[in-house]
Amino acid sequence: MNNPSQFPRRQFVAALAALAFAPVAMAKAEKPLVEVWKAPTCGCCKDWIAHMEANGFRTKVMYEGNTDARARLGIDIKYGSCHTALVDGYAIEGHVPAREIKRLLKQRPKAIGLAVPSMPLGSPGMDGPEYGGQKTPYDVLLLSADGSARVFQSYR
Repeated sequence: MNNPSQFPRRQFVAALAALAFAPVAMAKAEKPLVEVWKAPTCGCCKDWIAHMEANGFRTKVMYEGNTDARARLGIDIKYGSCHTALVDGYAIEGHVPAREIKRLLKQRPKAIGLAVPSMPLGSPGMDGPEYGGQKTPYDVLLLSADGSARVFQSYR
C-alpha cells in the first residue's frame, strides 16, 4: 500500500514523460504558422518559403495560385506579387523578409499586413545565385484596411 505522503509512481512517471516532451511541444508552439498560396511551378516562392523556415516559421503551402487568397485577405492588386501568405491574422504579400514579419507580430499594429509589391531582386526568394547578386531597392509596406499603405521598412 502506498504512503499517502509519497508521490505515486504512476504520476511520477507521467510527470517525467511530460517534461521530456515539453521542449518539443514548446518549440512547435513558438514557431508561427505561415500559410502560403502560390503557383505550383514558382521557384522564387519556394525560395521565400525556405527563407521563412530558416528564420523560425512553420509553413503550409497551397498550390492553387494566390489571386483568390489576395482578394479574400483584402490586398489591393497594386500591391500584388507572386505569392500571398497569412500569419497570425496578418496578410503577407510577396517577398517580405522574415525580420519584418517578426517585427509585425511583435508590434501588432492595426493593419491588414505587409507587402513587397512586384518581385524586387535581392529580396528573400529573389536573392539566389541565378540572380547574379543583383539588388533592387525596395520597400516593405504596411497595408491599412482603408487601402492605403506606408513604408514599414526600406531596403536600399
